[in-house]
Amino acid sequence: MAQITAGTWNFDPTHTEIGFTVRHIMSKVRGKFEKFEGSITTKPEITESTTTATIDLASVNTGTPDRDAHLRSSDFFSVESNPTMTFTSTGVVEKSDTEFVVTGDLTIKDVTRPVELAVEFLGEGKDPWGGTRVGVEATTSISRKEFGIDFNIPLEGDKLMIGDKISIVITGEAVLAQ
Repeated sequence: MAQITAGTWNFDPTHTEIGFTVRHIMSKVRGKFEKFEGSITTKPEITESTTTATIDLASVNTGTPDRDAHLRSSDFFSVESNPTMTFTSTGVVEKSDTEFVVTGDLTIKDVTRPVELAVEFLGEGKDPWGGTRVGVEATTSISRKEFGIDFNIPLEGDKLMIGDKISIVITGEAVLAQ
């Protein structure tokens, strides 16, 4: 059984990254969201733990300002009417001391769908500033079309410019609230 201190852990935005990858023509585009907040509430029985996160969709950063502006538009996120993406866990299954499956509801553009995150617990320890931290990495894949994000451009040979599958990787640290 995993040994994690019970309590509320707040994501440290300077040591957490919410990244994504999507196929674009013959390559893959990577990006991240730079503004978010969230927490993990761990319980003595780890399967009773919960997590929530709110991501500012306007903070999308792929390294290309024009592409980022297009992602904020009504073709993709519609950030003026849907400024955030949210995740709320609904369950935790412990696979081993360091591996978990966290199920939850992901909401993008007022569409809520269940998702499963494969979570690796990277450890718990004291930091140099007197706090206690945990490290986690979570991965999942979603269909952007299932969330109403279906903009695309047809290419020769019945191909599309943008893939449907979005791979998501969350790597981060959370600090135990005092």
